[in-house]
Amino acid sequence: MQTFDNTNAGAIVLSLADRIIENRAYLSEIDGKIGDGDHGVNMAKGFGLAADRLKDKQVTLAEALDTLGTILMTEIGGSMGPLYGVMFTEFAEKLDGIAAIDATTYSRMLHAGLDGIQSIGSAKVGDKTLLDTLVPAIEAFDGAVASGKSFTEALDSLIPAAEAGRDSTRDLVAKIGRASRLGERSLGVLDAGATSCAIILKELSLGARSRLA
Repeated sequence: MQTFDNTNAGAIVLSLADRIIENRAYLSEIDGKIGDGDHGVNMAKGFGLAADRLKDKQVTLAEALDTLGTILMTEIGGSMGPLYGVMFTEFAEKLDGIAAIDATTYSRMLHAGLDGIQSIGSAKVGDKTLLDTLVPAIEAFDGAVASGKSFTEALDSLIPAAEAGRDSTRDLVAKIGRASRLGERSLGVLDAGATSCAIILKELSLGARSRLA
């Protein structure tokens, strides 16, 4: 059975921070079309703070995710801070105390993050939010595992499903948040949260995949 070691996997969060900071301008540009235009700035700020605190430390993936989630909940503005904050702290809780992370644990982690987001918001799939990325990604991962595929193959299924979910938001009308006021005018634009979620899920999964034994 394929697993990866939780012990020194905190570096995955540093890679996550690199990707978000790299995409700061792009995420804000997307957000500016139907939202406040600050998504990339706020996300880069939060992930950058987490990277600064984790740099040169040997921490578990659980500890690194908890640090990131706490910062996002308490130190950045915008609507996405609490949502991503609760997602990452829920991820951390499911991994806490587990030495070897397998596909079942990874699935539990993803579901816990989804449950956390749904506990503080009313969005559902089709509302043009990050759930349009997260839910199909989890379904693809679970479907691959259920069909007998390896952890590696399940991660390989998750990434394109997340990206297809992100792309689906271009054809959706926003039902939640500031963008919802635009109605049909929100069509034709990617959702910024769905876009950042695809980046996050891809980087997390690539980090896990590269460590699988």
